[in-house]
Amino acid sequence: MLPFVAFLSVLLVVSGSGVCPCDRPELCQPIRGEREFEVFVFDVGGKTWKSYNWSMVTTVAAFGSYDAELMCFAHSKGARVVLKGDVHIPYIVDKANRTRWITEQVSLAKKQFMDGINIDVEQAVEDGSPEYYALTALVNETTEAFHGEIPGSQVSFDVAWSPKCIDKRCYDYVTIAKSCDLVFVMSYDEQSQITGDCIAMANAPFNQTLKAYDDYLDLKIHSNKLLMGVPWYGYDYPCVNLTQEGICYIPKVPFRGAPCSDAAGKQKTYKWIMKQLNSPTSSGRLWDDEQKAPYFYYKDETGQSHQVWYDDPQSLFPKADYVMSKGLRGIGMWNGNILDYSDDPVARQQTALMWNALLGSKLG
Repeated sequence: MLPFVAFLSVLLVVSGSGVCPCDRPELCQPIRGEREFEVFVFDVGGKTWKSYNWSMVTTVAAFGSYDAELMCFAHSKGARVVLKGDVHIPYIVDKANRTRWITEQVSLAKKQFMDGINIDVEQAVEDGSPEYYALTALVNETTEAFHGEIPGSQVSFDVAWSPKCIDKRCYDYVTIAKSCDLVFVMSYDEQSQITGDCIAMANAPFNQTLKAYDDYLDLKIHSNKLLMGVPWYGYDYPCVNLTQEGICYIPKVPFRGAPCSDAAGKQKTYKWIMKQLNSPTSSGRLWDDEQKAPYFYYKDETGQSHQVWYDDPQSLFPKADYVMSKGLRGIGMWNGNILDYSDDPVARQQTALMWNALLGSKLG
């Protein structure tokens, strides 16, 4: 008969991956059940995940340092935790390098008791180039390896808000979508390439956002593969010229062939935006009915005018309704950490409304 300590060591080893860090060893088993509707959360580290609405979360993409406590807790709620997968695309043109990278990711996932991987590369790729085919092969081979080694695992791939070579990301979207389990459409940073007037605009204009999903669906990518990604952050733009009509002209910062971009502004968290919105120099919340997005102005300590564009429940709600009406696989956000999770009553209400907005009218 095994001594108790030896028995416990055997009990805590799951699939030969190492010692389970959870209080209950079964929490180190991979999550296998499919959810009809996904709420996909990017987590960038820290402990704010303890304040997430876990009645909604189905998958957490762990983009911060490995947190065994997060993995155990998510599994206790039936939610997956997946790795961040990032690789320099020219490196994987060589099949041996692809295989090496995939093997490393599967090994890491097993060691950390993870449930899959979210592939996030976002690099420029030319249509028909060696990198184009290598990236497509990577997604297919990664999915096969994870499904084979970790039954029930999930492989997702992040794509730009439109399939039309946005930011020169000319990927084989159709084949990639067929190969993996989920395609996370990053419906934000939609001003990364400004080809017209260099002016501040919404991070995710409503009509432009939805038209892009129609474009994905027109490629015959099945709706149940598509996740809508929404921003829980906005952009703070310094205005080099603010017209009487309220148009904020921004500095010219080129990006991947476009003369201007949202890089002229600074990304700001929803937490920061809500505080700045109520500052003495703020214009207060305004609404652009064409872009269907909120914004406001403020002046900094030097007297320079700024225009801030962001998303809030009013702008998110109709996007979530579109997800439901089109039968998309789900919704998610970049990122879960950047709401105000403090005990302040106003902050608590704002945070609850942002989470609830992910479900649109389904919540009611």
